[in-house]
Amino acid sequence: MPVVGLEAEFTLLVNGQPQRPEAYFGTPRALVQAAFAPDAANEKTASAKIIPRVGKSCHLPSGGALYFDTGVIEVATGLIELDGPLGVRRAVRSLWEQIAAVRRALDMWERRRGDSLRLQGFSAHYNFSQHRANARRLALTARLLNFFLPIPTLLLAANRASTAVGVRPRPGRLEITADFTPDVALTTATLAFLAGVLDAVARWPLGDLRPERLATRGVPRLRGFRPSKHSSRKGWRAHVADFSQNPFTTDPAAVEWRLQDGRTLSLRALASEVCAAFAPAVRRFADEEIRAHIRDVLAGEARSLLDFDGRPPAYDDAGRRIDWGRRRSRPLPRSAYERAIRRVLSHRPLRLDGALWRVERMPGWYEFVFREVNTGVRRVFNLDQLAARSKRV
Repeated sequence: MPVVGLEAEFTLLVNGQPQRPEAYFGTPRALVQAAFAPDAANEKTASAKIIPRVGKSCHLPSGGALYFDTGVIEVATGLIELDGPLGVRRAVRSLWEQIAAVRRALDMWERRRGDSLRLQGFSAHYNFSQHRANARRLALTARLLNFFLPIPTLLLAANRASTAVGVRPRPGRLEITADFTPDVALTTATLAFLAGVLDAVARWPLGDLRPERLATRGVPRLRGFRPSKHSSRKGWRAHVADFSQNPFTTDPAAVEWRLQDGRTLSLRALASEVCAAFAPAVRRFADEEIRAHIRDVLAGEARSLLDFDGRPPAYDDAGRRIDWGRRRSRPLPRSAYERAIRRVLSHRPLRLDGALWRVERMPGWYEFVFREVNTGVRRVFNLDQLAARSKRV
């Protein structure tokens, strides 16, 4: 089934000043040990609990992973099944659980060193699997999305200091890049909207993946807009320099944006039309509460981060306080993938194919290296096998 993975990047602030996490902590493993160990004396035991991952990344006790990427702290969720609104809510919950885990580790470092450590929101990446798409289709889709996806996305997820929304084709997936959103409800609305759009476009024939064909799908398109090359890796982006004026700082209700069909609309009206064109697909990933929030934000009836004069203060201390909203009090069961990953991270042996296996290494999110307890034989199991066949022992 389709899966999603979320990532968020943060600047580390030490006593109010930006600091490279490599210089302060050394490695992600050193930072994460504090999340496992209640005190420094237990760090050796805590280190033994950390299963090796690919490269220098490190898994988190909350089921995600931690990276130090070009001077920022990056957290990532595991793979989450995108099975409707539950999948969307699980993915957002998982992202904030990873942020909370890093925040707990920072709290322990603060107590030990006496420094003030904060996570300043930087960027967010929404990764959607595209199992049936070849490289050509991924590239065409990534470019096409930039012609209509950024306006609704910036109203849902951006702030006045933002500069771009982008789409990058990656092997087997598409990655939407935007600013980090320090709000659970807005992150949920953004993910549900993006999931619906990408699910719908994945069903379009190859010949429809051209900007001039958008009108036949009822999708409005700005006049004179062309996406530019993405700032990192392959892909495209809608940058402020690509628009006739800055969409992040102009009044979203001002009727001053010319469309290819000759009309002039506001950003809010344009975003609402895009959302309406994909309403059936978005409905598959958004329950009524999520859909109402999307409508209200796009219409200006619910607060967007663009309504603040600058970046809201919540960006500068992410994870210190998390507002889960009303949904926090409602039970949300773990998905099969979540249960399998957490079971692996528990270090308890798994009974698979009639034998006991202990996890040895995590090369990525989909495959796991195990060693058979009695014979020492190594074997790779994938996430689907673990989700379907793992048992408690």
